[in-house]
Amino acid sequence: MQSLPRAVRYVVVGAGVHGLSTAWHLARELEARGAGTGADVLVIDKSGIGAGASGIACGVVRNNYFQPAMRELMAHSVDIWESDPAAFSYHPVGYLQISPESMRADVRTVYEQQREIGYPSTFVEGAAEARRYLRRIFPDWRAENVTSVLHEHRGGYANNMASMRGLAAKAEARGVRIVPGVRVEDVRLDSGAVTTVHTNHGDIRCEQVVVAAGPWVRDLWSMLDLPARVKIRDPRGEFHQKPMWTYWSLQEGTLEVEPAFLTDADGHAPPVVHLDSDAPLHDADGDLVTDAMWGIYFKPDLHFGGVQGGAVPLHVDRPAEEVAVEPYGPASRDFVVGADFARLWTTGLAHCLERFEGKQHLFSKQPSGGIGCFTPDSFPVFDRFHDNVTVVADSNHGYKMIGVGALVAKELLGEPQALLEPFRFSRFEAGRLHPVSHSPFPWS
Repeated sequence: MQSLPRAVRYVVVGAGVHGLSTAWHLARELEARGAGTGADVLVIDKSGIGAGASGIACGVVRNNYFQPAMRELMAHSVDIWESDPAAFSYHPVGYLQISPESMRADVRTVYEQQREIGYPSTFVEGAAEARRYLRRIFPDWRAENVTSVLHEHRGGYANNMASMRGLAAKAEARGVRIVPGVRVEDVRLDSGAVTTVHTNHGDIRCEQVVVAAGPWVRDLWSMLDLPARVKIRDPRGEFHQKPMWTYWSLQEGTLEVEPAFLTDADGHAPPVVHLDSDAPLHDADGDLVTDAMWGIYFKPDLHFGGVQGGAVPLHVDRPAEEVAVEPYGPASRDFVVGADFARLWTTGLAHCLERFEGKQHLFSKQPSGGIGCFTPDSFPVFDRFHDNVTVVADSNHGYKMIGVGALVAKELLGEPQALLEPFRFSRFEAGRLHPVSHSPFPWS
């Protein structure tokens, strides 16, 4: 392990997308302003680069959000992805949101507001028109009950660990130190500020702390003596108490076919496909899988082979303080995806494209899955607490939001960022909650 400094100006907790992006951009800002160098920035992680949610992310990059604030933030993040596709292992293939009638008005709103901010997309309405559009991309498209298609011409996907290594390399090239195997055990609060971070390898005195700990944010939040329950004002002006954190089990997996199995009509890599559907879903034997609203997404997996994707996450029905975050990801028996997900997802693939019919048995037996830590309204909190602690709590939107670090870096240097304002903690009590769509996904 690298030696741990006893004092540093900036301590960043977490070597996932937000911690690494913040460190890289902070080093750049310090140098550009003549206010310091990357050597003033230390990233610590209890395990290592991409050890949490960033390292198991499916890697989809999209702007398809019903919430205006999320759309603007994602447009900024796509700019960062596009700034160095090779370093970030980014594939700008675009993104398809394919929806039933109950979501048509929502998706039209997304399209109209994308157009207002100059984010290029095509919107197709009507069952016949949607089918024709999709069959120009996939000749074997056959999903039922589709009445709208939003085709985002930017966005796409990236490889999870390759992009994390690319971010880390950019940070280290600026002089940032990234030290793995360092677990935060507590912090010292003195006169309204964190003065020392206590770790399993000794104490670190600091001027600023950035908490970007993904699913472990619950634990750092507690160390900072921040509230476990939050007062939330509803649209009627009434107040309710809710837990600050809840956990959801992520449902993702891989079909073991050649990545080229999923190509468009011209033999090229297709856009990422996301289908929300109210059509009853039946498996190959004709048995009902679900007659409730369901959704899946999928893309080629060029790095490990196959087609990768997921479905609606499952709420972990226990108090946040009782959820064991470790061991994380596939190492946890509690949160590895099971037969129910495999059946729904592979049946959903065959519902979409004829080429997937009869391929359900190719679902990978390799363990996959993980958990995400969600806020009360399922949207991020980016805010400052005490006098010198910035919390980046992404509510599992994180991987695609690579640009948040650039904004946090500016705020650390005293430059408030309008794109982060809608995500302040104060929104809960003030009732400034983000609008919710008719999607089955909790983050749409």
